[in-house]
Amino acid sequence: MRIAIAQRRDYALPMFRNFIQAAPTLGNQYRDDPFLRGYLARMLPGEMLRAIEPQLEALGELAGGELYQSSLADRLNEPKLTHWDAWGNRIDGIELTSHWQRVAPLAAQQGLIAIPYERRHGRYSRLHQFALVYLFHPSSDLYTCPLAMTDGAARTLAVSGNRELIDRALPRLTNRDPQLAWTSGQWMTESTGGSDVGTSRTIAERQADGSWRLTGKKWFTSAATSQMALTLARPVGNREGGSGLALFYLETRAADGSLNGIRIDRFKDKLGTRKVPTAELTLENTRAHLVGEPHGGTRAIEPMLVLTRAWNSVSAVAFMRRGLMLALSYARLRQAFGKPLAELPLHADTLANLEAETRAAFLLTFALIELIGRDECGEIDAQQQALLRLLTPLAKLTTGKQAVAVLSEVIESFGGAGYLEDTGLPALLRDAQVLSIWEGTTNVLALDALLRSDIAAGVAALRARAQGCAAAMTDSTLSRCAQQALAAIDRAQQWLSATGDTTARQAGARRFALTLGRALALALMAEDAQLRTAATLNTDIDYVLRFARSPIDLIWA
Repeated sequence: MRIAIAQRRDYALPMFRNFIQAAPTLGNQYRDDPFLRGYLARMLPGEMLRAIEPQLEALGELAGGELYQSSLADRLNEPKLTHWDAWGNRIDGIELTSHWQRVAPLAAQQGLIAIPYERRHGRYSRLHQFALVYLFHPSSDLYTCPLAMTDGAARTLAVSGNRELIDRALPRLTNRDPQLAWTSGQWMTESTGGSDVGTSRTIAERQADGSWRLTGKKWFTSAATSQMALTLARPVGNREGGSGLALFYLETRAADGSLNGIRIDRFKDKLGTRKVPTAELTLENTRAHLVGEPHGGTRAIEPMLVLTRAWNSVSAVAFMRRGLMLALSYARLRQAFGKPLAELPLHADTLANLEAETRAAFLLTFALIELIGRDECGEIDAQQQALLRLLTPLAKLTTGKQAVAVLSEVIESFGGAGYLEDTGLPALLRDAQVLSIWEGTTNVLALDALLRSDIAAGVAALRARAQGCAAAMTDSTLSRCAQQALAAIDRAQQWLSATGDTTARQAGARRFALTLGRALALALMAEDAQLRTAATLNTDIDYVLRFARSPIDLIWA
């Protein structure tokens, strides 16, 4: 019997040795992304593109090579929190993962925060910045989370008029020297409210020297290792609700290096983004400084929210593109039913639909980035400002939903391999789920858009942008797609005018917002396809048609 078993093993083993499935690979993430390159060639002055393209090439090479491999190698590591040292002193020390320690100085050196504040390319500086972020994000293990809050803090301080804080913090937040660069936290969320920050319970008490002391608990903070933070607190004696809150600046450590009245209670045990040291914090007489007025804090954080929501949108698109690049690589390598998956019509059709969603998300997001850049340079009028205010939540909520749907399909496209943790693929979907939650859930952002006092002006401006796309059409197929987008926007406008009941308006807010977001994305896709070269027109039209066949007009769904 033992001989028979041995013979059977000798016969079977070579069958297993003869096939090892090749893993998907990545190349230069800039060079291998013709859609990104075509967009930048169309949007940026030629001289500027020639000046920044070496940086895009270099970061694209890092993102698809060294950083991607480093992220995979660091897959099992997570940040560590040590409450006490060996002698019983409370230290609340945080050890970051080795990959985060690798990418943090790189982010500073690349100017991922500095670029829009240096403004070497005027209104195009934001496009330069976010093109780099788009390449960097998927290989950064979500280091873009503290970067987003740092950018938001820099912008908030820059427009605050508080010269003392501007002079102290802004040169550090925007520094390219890793030894000098700061990151910032954004400590708004408390267990009482989440997105309803008006219920915050953190108290601020003014001191004789003009500083303030904060006491309270921050339930969800994603930058516990940052050198500073912006946070909301209620000055003693202020009214309840959001109008009674004020915006404060604090540095996380005192001059002697000890924590500034901050106790790190625990790390959050999260579905994804596990490399981000998200913590619950208790503030105990934390020294802080008032940023602006001792009230109206929720208005004061609006510049921060514009940018953090933009970062969220870019991160969503970047994750979608990364998932698709991996899926396409695998489809070319994996043989099934006698052919590579890429040559099987249904598989190819599925990936093409995901490409259409990704292009739509990209164009919607970068339309927002264009507006931000122009606004910061004072180059937009009142109509475009209304569009910026509306497009900020629309882009974030639309792309957040798209990212989860696309990456779920990406995981499925790998079959069983997509479900295996050691491929690194499941983390894409887990991490993407945060994008529809952080900085406001879909419902919160839909209401944020709908309940704005200038919503009618915002929708009119959005329609004008879509009408501008339609006016540029010379191809009949693309023209029909642009008209489809306009029709959906018109129905959303009609619904807004006809629905006076508060309950009905709020119940329909998500359908209203997604209709506007997806309709504008369709119009932008048609415009983009029309403006690209004739050599790719048929392929570009195919992707526009695919997106046009997806749900666009959801208003009565």
